[in-house]
Amino acid sequence: MRYIIIGAGAVGGAIGGRLHESGHEVVLVARGAHLAALREGGLRLRTPEGTLTLPVPAAAGPEEVAPRPGDVLVLAVKTQQAVAALDAWAPYARAAGGLPLLCAQNGVAGERLALRRFDQVYGVCVWLPSQHLEPGSVVAPCVPLTGMLHLGRYPEAAPDETARAIAGDLEKSRFLAPVVPDVMRWKHAKLLLNLGNAVEALVGRAGMAEAGAVVRRARAEGEAVLAAAGIPYAGQDEQDELRGGRMEIQPIEEYGGGSSWQSLRRGSGSIEADYLNGEIVLLGRLHGVPTPVNEALRHAANAAAAAGREPGSMTPAELAALVGA
Repeated sequence: MRYIIIGAGAVGGAIGGRLHESGHEVVLVARGAHLAALREGGLRLRTPEGTLTLPVPAAAGPEEVAPRPGDVLVLAVKTQQAVAALDAWAPYARAAGGLPLLCAQNGVAGERLALRRFDQVYGVCVWLPSQHLEPGSVVAPCVPLTGMLHLGRYPEAAPDETARAIAGDLEKSRFLAPVVPDVMRWKHAKLLLNLGNAVEALVGRAGMAEAGAVVRRARAEGEAVLAAAGIPYAGQDEQDELRGGRMEIQPIEEYGGGSSWQSLRRGSGSIEADYLNGEIVLLGRLHGVPTPVNEALRHAANAAAAAGREPGSMTPAELAALVGA
């Protein structure tokens, strides 16, 4: 199988880089200065064990890649960028006879967006600390494994041979890759964790301890909403047991923060808060559960991204006042 990584940023670059390192055929899809750097010097994958320079082929889009039968598409763009990417790749996937598409994204909305355009959709729960701030470079600070990627069919069904084959390749590439019949249960657990992403982006990593009460309130709203909606999610003990020391973050100087923090640091102009905190707001409105903290975080994160503010542009006290603490 050839793996086409649509969005070779932090998550996509780490997955594609490790797959390439273990001998699998990979194409990284990127744009702008990142694409130019990948073409000129390959992917620099910085890990606690050293920096790898990987000559992974890179392309701007499907017309350069020419998808073919046997390819696997890995959608690793942020969810707010997913519709444009899916619309671009869907005709080429159909022309190749239909290709499996993996949604390696935070949040739980990408799979539904993909299913409108693809008939072989797989959810991926991404537990993969990684960072992309400089063109051509990705930081992956976990050892001994780079990350944990739960994989399962969407809509949820019994594991199939395609999922098992992909998981086998991932597990040869320094990932834990359980194939599960309930991948969205794991993705909803990750959603709850990601409700703090906006807080980290707004107050910076240094302010997270002081802003802990805001994170806890956002999560409490999320748990209440999921309970009202009847949506199950994996418990913390279950998650910790599976990781079991297999992926530990080691200090790397360049590693600064999570995905939303990185969006502000890069000045990308957009952030994924609509599909993290906004998912809880949406479910709260559908099921009659108030979610004022998540709505305030969603709005503040979007405003910070639109204004081009750096991470840490608010103090924890300012954030607490904003959410009504």
